[in-house]
Amino acid sequence: MRARRLIAAASVAALGLLSLTACGKSAPDVAAYVGDTTWSIQRVDEIYDDVQAKYGEAVRQEASQTGASPSPEQLRSTVTRQDVLNLLVSLELGKRVAAAKNLQVPDQISAEQLQQGLRVPATAEYTRLWGEWVDILQVLNQQLPPADLNDEAVMAVYQAIAKTGAIDAGLSMEQIRQAFGDGGFVRSASAVSAALEEEADRVDTSVNPRFQEIGVPSFVNSPQGLVFYSLPYIDRSGPVTDISTPEPPAATAGEETPGTQN
Repeated sequence: MRARRLIAAASVAALGLLSLTACGKSAPDVAAYVGDTTWSIQRVDEIYDDVQAKYGEAVRQEASQTGASPSPEQLRSTVTRQDVLNLLVSLELGKRVAAAKNLQVPDQISAEQLQQGLRVPATAEYTRLWGEWVDILQVLNQQLPPADLNDEAVMAVYQAIAKTGAIDAGLSMEQIRQAFGDGGFVRSASAVSAALEEEADRVDTSVNPRFQEIGVPSFVNSPQGLVFYSLPYIDRSGPVTDISTPEPPAATAGEETPGTQN
């Protein structure tokens, strides 16, 4: 499996992760390893199911005020199992980087502040974990020396954001650079990316190949508010030998196939 580094906007980082089999870690019930920390497929499912249950209940309560009857699709959050694993892995690596650099991470961002943008109730564990993640990213963006800026990095940011519809597709590099201003957020994000990638390599990080593309939980400010998205950063070009033909979990109504993001 070949990892490619991509750079994203605002609080975004890209990590270099290996296939599960590359390091001899092939337990099919494990979603990911970060050093001696592991997350089972069941753990990912628990967080995902919690999102869906609490989102559905919130929609029902809102609909009851008008007498509407939401459809099954309307009761499903767009959060996927892939989103959950992205968050767990990135959060663990971010904590390790901050600790290694003796950086203090204040508890500033609450689940209540993120629930509208994420479209997930603050009571969901997923939303709480996002609050922890944003706190760490803000500190790393502020404390790490900014990286160099180049066209490849700018284009990676643009393409990731364009997929969300928050910026027009088909812009030229000149137009993108004009929209991004001095590109300071790309420089800081690139520095975070490098730090997390280095930590991932150091502690032997690997991910179950059933998750087709691993991405970093990301967000960017827009006139309409925060835009949340996932930036893919692993190209599954390597063979899988220890796990025979792994398949992603079957998608249900309102859930995307792991590795994709609206």
